[in-house]
Amino acid sequence: MTDPTQALQRASTLGPYFGITTDPNEEVDPTWRALPETDPDHLNTLIDQYAQRLGTDNRRVAASILFQGIASRLWSPVVASAAQGVVPDLSSLHWRWAPGAPIALWLATPTGWPASPQKAFETVMDIQLRPLRDTLHKVVKLADGLIWGNAASALAGTLYAARLAPDLAPKLTPLVQALLTRPPLNTAGTLGPRGFTRRSCCLYYKVPPGGEMCGDCALLDR
Repeated sequence: MTDPTQALQRASTLGPYFGITTDPNEEVDPTWRALPETDPDHLNTLIDQYAQRLGTDNRRVAASILFQGIASRLWSPVVASAAQGVVPDLSSLHWRWAPGAPIALWLATPTGWPASPQKAFETVMDIQLRPLRDTLHKVVKLADGLIWGNAASALAGTLYAARLAPDLAPKLTPLVQALLTRPPLNTAGTLGPRGFTRRSCCLYYKVPPGGEMCGDCALLDR
């Protein structure tokens, strides 16, 4: 099995969405918080801040985009690491977000398991996204179809790493394809020759000035 720290370091070279810092010195920073976020009050504040950043007063839009951003930050390093042979354990993951800054992730002492679709699914969906969804529902009501559509869209977005690192493509692409067949992701959209098309909308088109849609949006006229 590939060393988890080395796999995460290689993943981070693919772009900011793929990075998880493993510097143990980060422990002295009190702004790191355990992820998944289980404090509704803190998440509520972040949604308000995210809405301000997006220039909208629609909290559902802000909550949806925030969830999709976190999902992208989770799937990307996990998929890239799994393509190298290891699924990092995210049970001790920490996160940090402040207006004007990207979502940052930190693992002090990375461990992991031999790569498999089942372990990758459990690590992201069961350990992270399902609990985050439960906390989110305490402050903003979003349909599960939208939430898991965001998760599936974030997962499908990791496929571009196969173009950035062709040596990872033989394992990365079938891994993503296998993950998208697992409930509830399997009903969130379809992956075809032209890419992923979701069956729900993340609400981004409501962000001012409005009208812009994501490339995989169900509302696009194809």
